[in-house]
Amino acid sequence: MNSSVKSLILASGISLLSATTTIAAEYNFKLHHFLGATSPSQTETIEPWARAVEEASGGRVSIEIFPSMSLGGRPPELVGQARDGVVDIIWTVNGYTPGVFPRTEVFELPFVHTNNPGATNLAMAELFDAELAVEYKGLEVMFLHVHGGNGLHTVDTPVHEPADVNGLKIRTPSRTGAWTIEALGASAAAMPVPALPQALATKAVDAAFVPWEIIPALKLQEQTKYQIEGINKTRFGTLVFQMSMNKSRWNDLPADIQQAFQKASGDEWLAHLGEVWEATDTQGIAMAVEAGNTHIMLDQAQTDAFELALKPVIERWVDEANGAGIDGADLLAKAQASIAKHAK
Repeated sequence: MNSSVKSLILASGISLLSATTTIAAEYNFKLHHFLGATSPSQTETIEPWARAVEEASGGRVSIEIFPSMSLGGRPPELVGQARDGVVDIIWTVNGYTPGVFPRTEVFELPFVHTNNPGATNLAMAELFDAELAVEYKGLEVMFLHVHGGNGLHTVDTPVHEPADVNGLKIRTPSRTGAWTIEALGASAAAMPVPALPQALATKAVDAAFVPWEIIPALKLQEQTKYQIEGINKTRFGTLVFQMSMNKSRWNDLPADIQQAFQKASGDEWLAHLGEVWEATDTQGIAMAVEAGNTHIMLDQAQTDAFELALKPVIERWVDEANGAGIDGADLLAKAQASIAKHAK
């Protein structure tokens, strides 16, 4: 048998195997998100979760991942795509649709989330049914999670106190992030994270609030000189992400398939996810330091100064929540208590 015939048979066999694999899954899902296929978010969060669901279903579920908005649209449209059934599942940042998830925003606030993503993940799960679920109409939330927290990356400004931030133009993806920036006397520039490298390179922004884990994917060590965080890795707020399915698609699934999704999305996964994001943060900041950047870790007094400067952000959220018919102070207290409990 000549090599060309062998190649044809081999290619046919692979095609047949792929077709068989696709047919073997009774329930096929498209998962859409905004980051690249090699980003830590896909390789360390989205892919492991999808494979865990498939395994828990005994192979009856297949989840195909579409990164980089490859099914069309812009990142702020992902929530709508899932609600409208354009795609089956989305992974996105809540803050890309500002004002849509005001209750959940409490977990993004500076000095509510500090430095323990696993604890914040578990707190959101604990309070979800009673406090947060009402915001997710048209969606079945698989899980909510946060990243390690917003560190401050600056192009050429060392920061040791709130006054050092005054006058900078800083990127943020969320309205709570914008409030944080405004409270520090800076101006906010809203944009999805894939747009950040160009914004830094062209000096459209002077700095950004993002976690360390995104440094390698966006090569931020090449665009910035300083990475700043508070004492004991305290961050200046965080972002909430959601993995959600179209509600009608969810309702059409049999109970055992629903259970496969739930099994892969429980407390054990949320705690593990916190550890994953902490680990990728450690890798990211190490890359920046190795590239010659300066990692500024504030002392207790400096961190306290930022906490005092950012107190109005929390007060603003409480006032806005009250205006929307939400007991802001009560939800804030519950969020802080739950995070503290899970951080032990």
